[in-house]
Amino acid sequence: MNQIQNLFSLENKTAIVTGANTGLGQGICVALAAAGAHVFGVARRSCDETLEKVKEVGGEFTEIIADLSDLSAIDSIIKEVSAKADRIDILVNNAGIIKRCDAIDVTMEDWDAVTDLNEKLVFFLSQAVAKQWIADGKGGKIINIASMLSFQGGIRVPAYAASKSAVAGMTKALANEWAQYNINVNAIAPGYMATNNTTQLRNDSSRNDDVLARIPAGRWGTPEDMYGAAIFLASEASAYMNGFTMAVDGGWLAR
Repeated sequence: MNQIQNLFSLENKTAIVTGANTGLGQGICVALAAAGAHVFGVARRSCDETLEKVKEVGGEFTEIIADLSDLSAIDSIIKEVSAKADRIDILVNNAGIIKRCDAIDVTMEDWDAVTDLNEKLVFFLSQAVAKQWIADGKGGKIINIASMLSFQGGIRVPAYAASKSAVAGMTKALANEWAQYNINVNAIAPGYMATNNTTQLRNDSSRNDDVLARIPAGRWGTPEDMYGAAIFLASEASAYMNGFTMAVDGGWLAR
């Protein structure tokens, strides 16, 4: 392996990926494992499919079942990973939910469910990991999963738009404080991806056509489209990147 390839290697690294059982989280698990990391995938439901995909690329994967809507899960996740690995090197805050509803009809319960998982969890899980990194002086990588709605307002998803705008702002805020500790905090903003979260949109022929008409690449994205960005931000190749939200969107924002 030459010097440039070494920059992208995750050999002997340990990564935590939330929302690991499906969609983009699953794709990120596969990418990081293929690059050499031991990936601990966190989800409420079985990650068996993710495990099989990681095995196909010769990677290492450990499942952690946890309900991330309960912030007390943070301590148990950290303890479980720490019991099986020397240290945590990479955190990917991918878990999130979206609830589609006219703004006039949004309930407090739905608002809190979205913002607690998409925003509050991201901060406090990042804080828990950063405390370890600051204490041992070795730093680490945090990758937050933002959204096109970190830049735009969207339609019928006000809580989601608010939470993903917060993720972009939080990414900058944490980078400002933690870069001095060799902690890189960056984000990926996926474009319109063919995942469970977009099933309703893709099944609506009118909305589906509207979305595709604005994407210069002419197609919905896939979890595989996240591979390169995830490996880059998790590796030493991005050592001088701090507080940036990288769009992987087929050109959506450029349109």
